[in-house]
Amino acid sequence: MNTSEKVICVAGASGLAGSHIVKAGLDRGYTVRGTLRDRDAPDKAPFLNALTGAAGRLSLFSADMANEGANEGDFDEALMGSDCVFIACLIPTYFGPSGKPAREMDDAQGYAEIIMPTVDGCLNIMRAAARQGVPNVVICSSTSSTNPLPAVAVKNEVDHWSDERQQCQAKKHTSAAKTVMEKAAIKFAQDNGMRLSIILPTGMFGPVILPAQMNNNPHLWLRALINGEKGRHKQIPNDSSSMIHLHDLAALFLAAYENPAASGRYFGVFDSWHWQEIYEELHKILPAMQMPAPLTEPPVPPTGFDFTRRDSLGVALRDIPTLLRETVEWLKTQPSHPHPSD
Repeated sequence: MNTSEKVICVAGASGLAGSHIVKAGLDRGYTVRGTLRDRDAPDKAPFLNALTGAAGRLSLFSADMANEGANEGDFDEALMGSDCVFIACLIPTYFGPSGKPAREMDDAQGYAEIIMPTVDGCLNIMRAAARQGVPNVVICSSTSSTNPLPAVAVKNEVDHWSDERQQCQAKKHTSAAKTVMEKAAIKFAQDNGMRLSIILPTGMFGPVILPAQMNNNPHLWLRALINGEKGRHKQIPNDSSSMIHLHDLAALFLAAYENPAASGRYFGVFDSWHWQEIYEELHKILPAMQMPAPLTEPPVPPTGFDFTRRDSLGVALRDIPTLLRETVEWLKTQPSHPHPSD
């Protein structure tokens, strides 16, 4: 693939995953079109425009996934002539417009205010892509759509789906939004002859590009540990967490696009570790950190993954000790406003 002749579009260019897809695309020589709600936002646009290669190959567009019409909408201009759209703007929604937490909603309100805005927003972008003849779509979703009940010891992306009805019954409307969205996107792609890949990440580590991204997990609580403050947990939870380095995640997105045989769902994680192991590793990196209270019961097994499909994309991934160390070392060198080229 001659990347210098290809145009790609990143919907959600200012997000954590989206900004790294933009960076990776520029690094590989693509012409990149990035969308965000306000292309001139002073806390976002300058950091994207400062990326290496942006001066000649990055264009930013104002677009809101809620503003798509049947014939034309916000995304048509950005998608015109693009070979692929990366949909990375479907961030988790934990509160409705009134501020009511998603976990306190009944099914009707949860669907109306949490689930359907994500589903409709994704389909609006895909409709615009179909209008503009964009043949390839890669969506950033979440491993929350791959949790069947009863749970399985080792899950894969083909057989294992969350049940959106069970998720809603458990008041997990935020997670159900990804499950419903993925199913709708798969049907739309099939109906419109698009090649669709879906990447399923969870915890994203490594350097960030926009300053506001420092205020989210895990960077927020890791910085607290570096500063000698309390971190995320008062006590080590009897649970596990799945992780990936942001640079590796972006590489998976591009690999799914660049491999013409790639389609369907792919885990976007390196692996899952129990929190006890995570804190033990962090203590090696930060010997003076405040440790949470120890686990008082036998640790549950961490989430098990079948990585056959992920590995078929051919991306070498940093292991968990490496991604933790690189994130901590980067945070130690950064002021409150990181330089976007780091």
